[in-house]
Amino acid sequence: MAAQKGRDLLLKVDSTGAGVYVTVAGLRTRKLAFSAEAADVTDTDSAGRWRELLAGTGVRRASLSGAGVFRDAQADATVRTLFFGGVQRNWQVVIPDFGTVSGPFHISALEYGGEHDGEVTFEMALESAGELTFTAL
Repeated sequence: MAAQKGRDLLLKVDSTGAGVYVTVAGLRTRKLAFSAEAADVTDTDSAGRWRELLAGTGVRRASLSGAGVFRDAQADATVRTLFFGGVQRNWQVVIPDFGTVSGPFHISALEYGGEHDGEVTFEMALESAGELTFTAL
């Protein structure tokens, strides 16, 4: 696979819950991370006292973060409304030449900033709030 442009990784939200996704923001940086906690089943009889993990158990999660500028006032209002309302919505992360990760996310952080001679910027973090799906391209 050839190198991909970071700007092609898109973040979309189902802003109304009707299944219609819109691109939220002009993200300049973005990161999607997956993790899986494991269930430790080590006991005194474990071979060599090495840790043993139980397959197929534990908690899986995804974290999404990004920073940039909002595309327009509507995108800003959408994210702000979801954050202050504590509303969880389905989001999509479109990864070029790879696929789309979809599912419910909770906005866990929303920060605004800016320089005196520049535009208003934002940073936000989302945490998975249910089962995610992956659709390959």
